[in-house]
Amino acid sequence: MTTVGPVPIVTKFMKISVKLKPSAKQERIEKLEENNFLVWVKEKPVEGKANEALIKILSEHFGVSRSRVSLLKGKTSRQKIFEIR
Repeated sequence: MTTVGPVPIVTKFMKISVKLKPSAKQERIEKLEENNFLVWVKEKPVEGKANEALIKILSEHFGVSRSRVSLLKGKTSRQKIFEIR
């Protein structure tokens, strides 16, 4: 009998890089590369409102709930890294 090593646990998640364009006239998302996106939001970058709008747009784009979109890096920067679960 052959013993097989531990079975890897596969968690489906993806890390993406996003360049945010706040205070836009209309909201849209553009895929630049496999995991690079350019996103325009109407909200101004005040008190996290642009980040909240960005999470909403990303969750709708990827078809997941907002709780499955996590900002990993770039809270106050226009260049951000997100994890989508």
